[in-house]
Amino acid sequence: MENRKEVYFDNSATTRVFDSVRDVMVEAMTSDYGNTSSRHMKGVEAERYIREAREEIAGSLKVKEKEIVFTSGGTESNNMALIGAAMAARRKGNHLITTCIEHASVYNTMSFLEEQGFRITYLPVDQDGIVSLDALREAICDDTILVSIMYVNNEMGAVEPVAEIGKLIKSIRPDIYFHVDAIQAYGKYVIRPKKEGIDLMSVSGHKIHGPKGVGFLYVDEKVRIRPIIFGGGQQKGMRSGTENVPGCAGLGMAVREIYKDHDERVERLYALKDRLVQGLSSLEGVTVHGRTGRDSAPQIVSAGFEGVRAEVLLHALEDRGIYVSSGSACSSNHPGVSGTLRGIGVRESLLDSTLRFSFGVFNTEDEVDYCLEVLRELLPVLRRYRRA
Repeated sequence: MENRKEVYFDNSATTRVFDSVRDVMVEAMTSDYGNTSSRHMKGVEAERYIREAREEIAGSLKVKEKEIVFTSGGTESNNMALIGAAMAARRKGNHLITTCIEHASVYNTMSFLEEQGFRITYLPVDQDGIVSLDALREAICDDTILVSIMYVNNEMGAVEPVAEIGKLIKSIRPDIYFHVDAIQAYGKYVIRPKKEGIDLMSVSGHKIHGPKGVGFLYVDEKVRIRPIIFGGGQQKGMRSGTENVPGCAGLGMAVREIYKDHDERVERLYALKDRLVQGLSSLEGVTVHGRTGRDSAPQIVSAGFEGVRAEVLLHALEDRGIYVSSGSACSSNHPGVSGTLRGIGVRESLLDSTLRFSFGVFNTEDEVDYCLEVLRELLPVLRRYRRA
């Protein structure tokens, strides 16, 4: 069988782990495999991985180690932040604010909280996917207890003005909690929660070349939050259950690697993005959504292909060894039009014709060129086929 070129442009769905991540996880699973709650040396060895990972993460954010809670990933982190903080602050009020382009793990959690009696305001965004500070200011009221706004949108790469949002919230009511879903931002940006007014922040390991099934929630020490998982009282009662030692070890190593030569890594991602955007813009009937410069995320490009269904183009690219996604992979089992694309006002003809290309540290310019070459070949054929 002929060797097929493989190009993986779906890094916002998940990433290949760094070799060093794989190695430390194997070590934690085969040599230092103790339970962190055990009092013998095997337990001590396992606890060391947890401690070192927590130190690495806290150092990357310039926060205290005790403010990091390990979770099973971004979805749990978002659930813990929203449900835990809302329930803890319920006596102060019942109003929560978010946007219309949040990830399903925020949007659906908000729907659950609405069923519990909380009132939710969903802020609109402009054509670039950016939330209005004026709309946020108007939405905050006496019974507002929490605002949740993502740092980087997972479908189109819009970057929200998080520091400005944090400053605005705290200038109106310092006691309002500000939660940030940073799952597509962490590792791409240097984030300083204390300076940016962030009280709670969610991160997932497998978006930064770490393992699946592990993430963390930053919880400022001043924040009162109720746990949503009960049991043996691990992690100071914040998240019971035996710690995922190999996962945490891999996450800590991924954090170390992703922030090594960070500026250089980010510039490489922007170079790939610029190359793809320029090539896509030269193709007939292709619309690149949102901002594409340095005021957008470095790793995500969203493009609509007039006259071609997204699913058809996705599989045609797959046949040529190119892997991309249509919208968010996190909800791919639930077909439907993206709320983000509707939120930014994408015209009807492109709603079901949009693909997301997302880069990681292992991608190259040659892969971008190959992808563009294949698209130039495929698009006219697929359009003729659809019209026939």
